[in-house]
Amino acid sequence: MENFIVSARKYRPKTFKDVVGQKAITDTLEHAIASNHLAQALLFTGPRGVGKTTCARILAKKINEDTSTDPDDDFAFNIFELDAASNNSVEDIRSLNDQVRIPPQIGKFKVYIIDEVHMLSQSAFNAFLKTLEEPPAHAIFILATTEKHKIIPTILSRCQIYDFKRIGVDDVKQQLGMIAAEEGIEAEDDALHIIAQKADGAMRDGLSMFDRVVSFSGNKITARDAAENLNVLDYDYYFKTTDLVLENNIPGALNQLNEILNKGFDVHNFIAGLSSHFRDLLVSKDETTLQLLEVGKNTKEKYLEQSKKCDINFLYQALEITNECDINFKTSKNQRLLVEITLMQLSSINSDSGFKKKSLNTQ
Repeated sequence: MENFIVSARKYRPKTFKDVVGQKAITDTLEHAIASNHLAQALLFTGPRGVGKTTCARILAKKINEDTSTDPDDDFAFNIFELDAASNNSVEDIRSLNDQVRIPPQIGKFKVYIIDEVHMLSQSAFNAFLKTLEEPPAHAIFILATTEKHKIIPTILSRCQIYDFKRIGVDDVKQQLGMIAAEEGIEAEDDALHIIAQKADGAMRDGLSMFDRVVSFSGNKITARDAAENLNVLDYDYYFKTTDLVLENNIPGALNQLNEILNKGFDVHNFIAGLSSHFRDLLVSKDETTLQLLEVGKNTKEKYLEQSKKCDINFLYQALEITNECDINFKTSKNQRLLVEITLMQLSSINSDSGFKKKSLNTQ
């Protein structure tokens, strides 16, 4: 059996142009290098999996390149990575300080990438301050962290700070589509969208989920496969529930909820998802808000079709009822009953049955 290389490693960006969703930062870094205005101490901060360490490695290679450089040379001897989560003592930093003084044997710069820098101890931070303030001309420090607020102000004041943002759903989906095409995998647009949404702004998480779904589905990924493998409620459940609610079909809505629970889904996730579904139906009713609908092409058509069946006043009331259920969920002693009452109230909005919205403070 051949060794499998995960997509996060196989398709790791090698140039700034390959980095997804961080154009403002990559452009700034490229301009700083070109104009020789690159600071010697940089802080890359932002959520996990958005490209902080990747950009640090690309930067380390780029500043050592010249016209005679082999494009495949990664300048590994010039790049030193330190994981502050496991090397956070003052002795580790003193050893680093001693190493910094030695100039590079090849290239112009030695680059020190300190990951999870917020994990350094107070004494380690203090030992690092002087070197960070007055580094040798050949040394550049790139600090990376997911928790900038934990870094002491004296360190922050010595760094040029770059805030990495969460990667947009469309950007993640586009990258996944490119990788799927490269790997000869047929993937539905809605399937890629589900993976991109589940990634929650982290490209690395999205690639890991993509690998997982491919392992499950093979060379053809459907939206149903992606939803099932990632334990995400398929959009179809929300469309079916809404149809039952519009038909005032309380028994059908309760049976639908039971089917969802029997599949192992969390009842709170269901009611939160149903609330989001009504919101998406609402934005689908107006062309000016249609851009706020973040779903795949096929699902978008379903939203447009179902939104025509929904009166706008119905959607306002539905959002109010589901939102109140969401607020009261944690304090309720019978959470399933709370959600069932919510479905009954939703099914009675357009009904003359007399079961109108009162209070959802079910205990």
